[in-house]
Amino acid sequence: MSKVTKQVLFASMWLLPCGAFAQQPGDIATEIELGAILTSGNTEEENVSYGVTVDYLTENWEYQFTSDGLRNSRLGDVTAQRFYHVARGRRELSDISYLAVRGAYEDDRFSGFDYQTDVTASYGRTWFNTRDDMSLATDIGPGFRRSVTETDEFNEAILRIAGEYLWQMSDSANFFLNVASELGEETNIYRSETGIESALMENFALRLSFYVKHQTDVPAGREKTDTQTAVTVVWSF
Repeated sequence: MSKVTKQVLFASMWLLPCGAFAQQPGDIATEIELGAILTSGNTEEENVSYGVTVDYLTENWEYQFTSDGLRNSRLGDVTAQRFYHVARGRRELSDISYLAVRGAYEDDRFSGFDYQTDVTASYGRTWFNTRDDMSLATDIGPGFRRSVTETDEFNEAILRIAGEYLWQMSDSANFFLNVASELGEETNIYRSETGIESALMENFALRLSFYVKHQTDVPAGREKTDTQTAVTVVWSF
C-alpha cells in the first residue's frame, strides 16, 4: 500500500468516531450527523441540521459523497434553509501526489441564489506522510461554476485551492480544519470549517464545529458572510 493510500486512510478516519479502526480498501464507510434544538411555550423555534458522508476506498481511488443541510424556523416561518452536496473522486499519482475531480451543488434559500453548482479538476499533494497523528492534503485546479438567481444567471471559469488538515490529538479526540478558495471571474467564494470530534462510545461521537462562507459578490440586500456553529452527534457504520 502506497503512502498516498495510507494518507487517505488516515484522512478518512475523521469519518469515524475517535478510536475506531481506519477504513480499509474495498470497505464502504457511512457517517450520519444530526443536531436539533426544538423549543415551545413562549418561544416556538426549530433548528435542525444534518450531514451524511459515504466513503468508498480502493487501492488507487477514493470516492466520496457528502450532503449537509440545515433548516431553522421561528413561529412557523422558515428563517434559514440550506443544502450542500459534493461528490468527488481522488486517484494517486505517486507516494505524495494525486489527481482529483469534484462536483458540488448548493441550494441556499436565503442567499439570493436559486442555486450554485461547480465542477473542478485538481492536482494535489499530501504532507506529514511520516507522522502517525497528523495529515494534510492540499490541491489546486481549474473548474467551472454556474450561478442562478431569480432574475439572472451566469457561468464563469474558476480556480479552486483547498486544504484538509487532521490532527489526532488523543485516542478519543480529533481536530480538523478544511478550507477552500473558489476564485471566479464574477465572484469569489471562501469556505472554512473548523471542529473537534470526541468519541462517546464505539460508533458514536460528539462534534463541535464552526463553519464560515464568504462570497465577495452577492445579490442586493444579502449578506456576504454566513456562519454556523453546531454541536452534533455523529453515528458511523
